[in-house]
Amino acid sequence: MQRTIDTGGTVCVLTGAGMSAESGIPTFRGTHDSLWSRFDPMRLATAGAWREDPALVWGWYRWRMQAVRDAQPNAGHRALAALAQRVPLSLVTQNVDDLHERAGSVVEAHVHGSLFALRCFACGHAHTALDDYVEGAQRVEPMRCTACSDRIRPGVVWFGEALPDDAWASAVDAAERCTLMLVVGTSGLVYPAAGLPALARRHGATVVEVNPEPTALSTEVDLVWRATAAQALPLLVG
Repeated sequence: MQRTIDTGGTVCVLTGAGMSAESGIPTFRGTHDSLWSRFDPMRLATAGAWREDPALVWGWYRWRMQAVRDAQPNAGHRALAALAQRVPLSLVTQNVDDLHERAGSVVEAHVHGSLFALRCFACGHAHTALDDYVEGAQRVEPMRCTACSDRIRPGVVWFGEALPDDAWASAVDAAERCTLMLVVGTSGLVYPAAGLPALARRHGATVVEVNPEPTALSTEVDLVWRATAAQALPLLVG
């Protein structure tokens, strides 16, 4: 692995929720925050939930956005930004936060979208302005589109929605081109993103999993590094 980096091989990094959890971002499936603990995130992240109760869904996402705003990139995020200065590196993430960008990385593909890529639910018009966060508010009426007056939604991929075409094409291209893939902090359960390591291996890449716990991918990779992103990745850049 280090030889690939030192000799200028092409690196693809696939990151998941474990990467952001080290910055204090609650994982999608594991929040124990008292305000939201009685809600099932899997049921809120759908277009149907939005149609049924947009204020509740927006309130939950607005809380998640604020959690990201309050967090800081960790040593793993910063190490990837530094590594990209040394070798050709394509960063593909399943995370919907902006911690990679705030650490100085260029993200080639947000395969599950971004919390902050706001757009109209009806017409798709993009929006950048964000309303003020109200601490403790569970139901928040979504902002309105300046083009058609429908409600503005977060730019994430909800269950039942297709991945963004451009992001997925970039992710596939990065997996096929790399000579080394680092799979960092992902459970390997969410497809199609979980299929990228196998795709990289079929095209000749060495695949290394960086995760403190065994995952669904652990038996399908070339090397397992039992450590967190913040522990392991800084060692790659010295």
